[in-house]
Amino acid sequence: MNTELIGIHHVTAVTALAPQNLRFYTGTLGMRLVKKTVNQDDVRAYHLFYADADGSPGTDLTFFDFSGILRQRHGNNSITRTGLRVKNINALRWWLTRFDQLQVRHSDIIRRDRYGLIDFEDHEGQPLSLVADDSSDTFQTWANSPVPHRRTGS
Repeated sequence: MNTELIGIHHVTAVTALAPQNLRFYTGTLGMRLVKKTVNQDDVRAYHLFYADADGSPGTDLTFFDFSGILRQRHGNNSITRTGLRVKNINALRWWLTRFDQLQVRHSDIIRRDRYGLIDFEDHEGQPLSLVADDSSDTFQTWANSPVPHRRTGS
């Protein structure tokens, strides 16, 4: 049995606005809603799963829907930004135009470590980055994505 850990399977966050969350992650970012279930600890709350076409490990971003929850406050020793991979720097240039057209708050293309990236936020202020990583092509683009295949990268 191979027990080597090679990365994070998924990241889970919280949303107070599930319909807007669905629109942003599927419509703006072009991710696939892989599954909608309930929170096993509180069945009154939805659990939304977004990922690539196949739901591949490492492409999942999930949200618990807690209606009316207060906006996040950043503190110490916490994850403060989630990175989503895109194919290359040209994809980042395309995303700048898309974000401008859709009025998504974002940075210019910046360098962090060895990567080019764009920092941005979703409709609730969830901090995210698109990271250009041409060394990996392990995701499968969702065929019904509103984002052209060459620009995506879960």
